[in-house]
Formats: sequence, C-alpha cells, structure tokens
Amino acid sequence: MTIREDAAELVRVDLAKANGSAYFGQTGMIDAGGRVGDGQDGQIQFDRLEFESPEDLMRHLYYTCMRSNTSEPPWTTDGSTVFCPRRFDGWSCWEPTLAGTVAENWCPKFVLGFDPRRLAYRTCHENGSWFVHPHSGREWSNYTNCIDTEDMQLRRLVNDIYIGGYTVSFLTLIISLCIFHSFRTLKCTRIRIHIHLFTSLALSCLFWIVWYKFVVEDPDVLNANTGWCVGLHILLHYLMLVNYFWMFCEGLHLHLVLVIVFIKDIVAMRWFVTIGWILPMVLVSLYALVRNTQPLDTEHCWMNESHAMWLLTIPVCFSLVASLVFLINVVRVLLTKLSSTSPHPAPLGLRKATRATLILIPLFGLQHILLPFRPEKGCSLERYYQIGAALLISLQGLCVSCLFCFANHDVIFAVQCYLSRFFPDLVTHPFLESNGGQPATQSRDVVV
Repeated sequence: MTIREDAAELVRVDLAKANGSAYFGQTGMIDAGGRVGDGQDGQIQFDRLEFESPEDLMRHLYYTCMRSNTSEPPWTTDGSTVFCPRRFDGWSCWEPTLAGTVAENWCPKFVLGFDPRRLAYRTCHENGSWFVHPHSGREWSNYTNCIDTEDMQLRRLVNDIYIGGYTVSFLTLIISLCIFHSFRTLKCTRIRIHIHLFTSLALSCLFWIVWYKFVVEDPDVLNANTGWCVGLHILLHYLMLVNYFWMFCEGLHLHLVLVIVFIKDIVAMRWFVTIGWILPMVLVSLYALVRNTQPLDTEHCWMNESHAMWLLTIPVCFSLVASLVFLINVVRVLLTKLSSTSPHPAPLGLRKATRATLILIPLFGLQHILLPFRPEKGCSLERYYQIGAALLISLQGLCVSCLFCFANHDVIFAVQCYLSRFFPDLVTHPFLESNGGQPATQSRDVVV
C-alpha cells in the first residue's frame, strides 16, 4: 500500500469512529464517490443547507477553479519559463505553478479528520508537468500532512471509553437483574418496572458494543452498507427510546402511587408495557420510513446525521419533561407526608425510589441539555466535552444499577436476610437490627 493509500485508509478507519454518540447538526458525513476530476478518497462533510450532496460541493469547487482559469489572462512565457497548469484534484484548486517548485495549499476543511491549518503539497516537475503517482499513474497531491493525528488519537480514546463504559454498565445491569430474579420478596410493580428498565439498558449496552466493534471500527462494513448494520442502527435507536420511556414509566408510577393511589397492578403494568415497548416501536418505524426516503441518509449504515432524527429526539425530550413534572409533584406530596402532623408518612423505600429517580432523570437528559453547547471542532474544550459525553452516556447503566438496585432499600433487606443465614457472625439479620424486632418498612407492602 502506498503512503497516500495508507494515509487515506487511516482516515477512513479513524474518522468512521466519530459518530458514536448522536448529536443533531446541519452538516453530514458522506463518502465522496462520483467525484469531479481525479478526486480523492475520504469522508466529506458538507453544509446540507447549501449543497444537496457531496457531488454538488465538488462540482461547485471544480467550476470555481476553472472559472478562475478562464478569467485570468493566459500565462505567457519567454520560452525559458515553464509552468504547471491549473488543476482541480477533487479537493483543492492548484494554481499554475513554476516548474521545479512545490506548490502549497491549505488542507480542505470539509474533509473529516483533516486539520485546515496544515498544508498539502503538489510537486511541479522541471518540464512543466505535475507529479504522477507511480502506482495509480495519475497526478497526485500529497495530503498526508493534513491528517490531524491528535484528533485521531482523541477519537480512538473516545471510542475505547464507549466500549469500556458500556461493558461495565452491561455487567452491572446483568448482576442487578440476577438479584431481582433471585429473591421472591422482590415482587412488586416498582421492581417489575426496574426489571424492564434494566433489561432495555442491558440490551442497549450489548448492541452498542457490537456497533462499535463490528461497524464503527470496520470501514468496509460502513461502505458496504449491508442490511444487518442498518437493522442494528434501527434496533439501537429503538432501544434508546425504550430506555427513556421506561424512565418515564418510573416517574409515572411514583406519581400514580402517591397521588392517585387506587390503581390495579395488572392495569398499570399493561399501560407501562405499552408505553415502554410498543410505542417506541411505532416511533422508530416512522423514523425508519422517513429516513429511507432520503438517499443521502441511507449510506454508511445510517451513521450519518439526519433531520429525521428529530422524530426520535422530540419524544425523548417530551418524556424527560413529563417525568420531571411528575416527580416535582411527587416531591410535593412526599414533603406533605413527611410533615410531623401527617398521619400517613411515606415509606422509606418509596422516598428512596423518588430520590433515585430524581437523580436519574436529569442524568438521562443531560446529554440533550449540553448539546447546544457543544464546542466547535479544534476548540480546547472539545476534548473534555467528547470524553465527558462518552463517560456520561456509556455509564448510565452503572448509575441505574447503583441507584435502583445496589442502593435499593428492598434489595439490601433481601440480601441481608439471605447472607445472615449463611454468615450469621458476619451479617446481622435485619429483624434483629430493627426496633421491637420489626424490620424497616418495606415499600412493597404499600406499593401497588
């Protein structure tokens, strides 16, 4: 592989990793096929408000370059001075250059992974001809210096953080699910909602790991754009909606328990399953149908940004806002029940569940809140933003496990009871720790 081809391959591999986390902007990343002139290989990011496709951008650059050629007076020489002619190589316009010199051009800013502050080179031979690459037999511009190695290292680091974070979250979620299914005392609507939430998060973590390992890291899969990777993209966005909607169900359930109170278990769970699993399926199907009608949005395993993503973003934001409204009302009711004059104080488990949900709702929505404040590319804060976002998104499963399982009042009680049977000298039974031989109030006794 030549130096130019090797550099291009590095660009394709590392730049494909950029879109691990979703954000919504006005630019898209498209591979520049069908290019004007000799062209180059690489990932083109273009303003979709100005150009309909990468080809339109290339055509604009080409004709701009050639118009400059026709508008200038012809190059005249005295027979001893020779120039290489003006060329458009698919990325840059090279001005007529004196023979025996090396032309310089700023690296194109629309190629993802290139640093526009660096210079590309093109050699003009003594006979007035441009350098021809020995392998391709075509005129060649040297863009290897344009590769932003620091940016590539950052993308590798962020990609590794995503994989590591999702792995940790997946393991803790599996442990939590095993705990929930191991104790018969953990049988109530609230715990069943936790199980659905944990299951969706675990599946999401698992398939994100598959996405990063077998799609993002393999440019051949991205270019092939096969059905399985497109299906994986749709599945990931379905699970994303499921995660947020089950978080909504967590807040809704607390609201129903404390405000409405009288509601049948089976009726509540039917509505929760419909909201948590079926409604996201309808929304994702609509998203897939709309996106499939846009040719530019159906390339590279649908990893490029798309305006159709708003069909998913709006329901997510709505669920987060609705959850906060429910929880604010829940807190109001809890403060009333915590009053010294209240004859029916709220149980400890329910109060802790409310606190955990109040923490998780902002945590789940933080990535959307910070989206408008995303630093510009090349900004000194971009590195910290990318790393922070990767940690925040990939470790959501760990946070959910800690707040809803490992710190869960009912779980701690059940585990203590279990361990006290086998290690009585090390673990004291909760009944013996409570006043009057009674355990701490169990939320399952009052939660529908």
